[in-house]
Amino acid sequence: MTQLMSQPAPAGTFDLAGVCSGLRLRVLDMINRAGSSHIGTAFSMIELLVVLYWQALRVDPGQPDWPDRDRFVLSKGHGCAGLYAVLAERGFFPDQWLDSYYQNGARLAGHATHSGVPGIELSTGSLGHGLSVATGMALAAQRDGRPWRSFVLLSDGECDEGSTWEPMLFAPHHRLDNLIAIVDYNKIQSLGKVTEVIDLEPFADKWRACGWAVREIDGHDLLAVSDALAAVPFRPGRPSCVVAHTVKGKGVSFMENELLWHYRSPQGDEYAAARKELQNPS
Repeated sequence: MTQLMSQPAPAGTFDLAGVCSGLRLRVLDMINRAGSSHIGTAFSMIELLVVLYWQALRVDPGQPDWPDRDRFVLSKGHGCAGLYAVLAERGFFPDQWLDSYYQNGARLAGHATHSGVPGIELSTGSLGHGLSVATGMALAAQRDGRPWRSFVLLSDGECDEGSTWEPMLFAPHHRLDNLIAIVDYNKIQSLGKVTEVIDLEPFADKWRACGWAVREIDGHDLLAVSDALAAVPFRPGRPSCVVAHTVKGKGVSFMENELLWHYRSPQGDEYAAARKELQNPS
């Protein structure tokens, strides 16, 4: 294959909202079955992942190692249940793999792993490293004259890490306009609200001060996400940052904006109530 793949589904011709609802249900089942955690952070990024994998990324599920594919790094690797569900839905691997998620001997570990999992570029979970690796990928493409782009999805909490700020300075210096950072800004991290742990505001202005071209969007508005990712690079010669304002636990009313659902696994009546709500969205 010598040319870039076309977009999988032209905007407006596919029920992306329906895809999001179905994926949230699948993630709920995965996390319930595994008795695992991080459902809140998986739910907050569903719309971002859906637009990436149905519209923005130049990838081919039938050829996951295609040399000219866009690279995607899920820096917030603890939210991998969402990414696994997306990859299965897009055909990167069999849907049945999701049934054994986070269980002993399963292919799909509780943090994103690339070993034996088509479509995963980098094993992640130790926060603060994804942007550095994605920046290195973008630099390699630039220096080799390759057409692919490097996308990375970060958590807001990992923006406390000094290792995140180093590539924030490095990428603009090297004019990496093939690098796109997306921040899932749900404003809750593992042990508290972002404003209570380390306040990031004025967040978008800090990226701009480092030399990035920045857009702030509603990360659950599919049209806004689609428009932003279709417009990258926002400025020639500058890396792009999408600050996506999202809701932790989006889609289940009693999970939304609740720190409890960073680590809690829905079981029993909570699982049944969440499933009913996702099956009958208002």
